[in-house]
Amino acid sequence: MLEFKFDTQLLIEGTGLDEDEIYDYFVENFKGDSLLAVGDEDLIKIHYHTNEPWRVLEYCASLGEIYDVVVENMERQEQGLKG
Repeated sequence: MLEFKFDTQLLIEGTGLDEDEIYDYFVENFKGDSLLAVGDEDLIKIHYHTNEPWRVLEYCASLGEIYDVVVENMERQEQGLKG
C-alpha cells in the first residue's frame, strides 16, 4: 500500500513564476512526496505524489494557466490495472 497514491503532473504557464516559492508552498501546505518543481518565470513543471491532487490543481491554477495535466492512481498501476 502506497502512502501517497496519486502521481500528479502538470505544467503551469504564467509570468513571474518562482520555482523555489512554489516548492516551498507545496512543502508547507500539502502532504506528499517526490516533489519536482522546475522551470523558469514563464513555465513550471510540477510532479508530485499526493492523496489530494485536486488541492494541487487548485493552487497551481491560481498561479497561471495549467495544462498537460496527468493524475494517475499508482495503486491501480501496482495491481496491473490502468492508472
